[in-house]
Amino acid sequence: MLPFPRSPFGHEISAEEITQIMQGFHGWEDRYRQVIMWGKQLPQMPESFKSDQIIVAGCESQVWLVSQLIDGKWFFCADSDARIVRGLIALVMAAFNGKTSQQIQDFDVDDYFDKLGLIVHLSPSRGNGLTAIVKQIKHTAV
Repeated sequence: MLPFPRSPFGHEISAEEITQIMQGFHGWEDRYRQVIMWGKQLPQMPESFKSDQIIVAGCESQVWLVSQLIDGKWFFCADSDARIVRGLIALVMAAFNGKTSQQIQDFDVDDYFDKLGLIVHLSPSRGNGLTAIVKQIKHTAV
């Protein structure tokens, strides 16, 4: 049983589904709005979880990330104080939540982000923060 809220990302909303939806948009504004909408679907992290020990280093906004391995699959709970970052976290959760260590290590996140058409539109600090979140997940799931 998970100690944190169940997320639709990685289960009801997959990386493949996100890629398909994002590729259907023609402009950055539509993609941006959709990312914000997915961020609204990301469960709030319980305040009792949020501490300096779980802050992801390298993010401009505050980002908290905890993980748990259950029956060989990794589950994550993440949150941010910024709306767009919550949406970016949702995209990452769709790729990694509920996956095995091998699936996480094998996932081509650069190709995923290229297909989403987001990275070129993010500020360098947001892009670095997104990379830091992915790096921490991959480091955890070894």
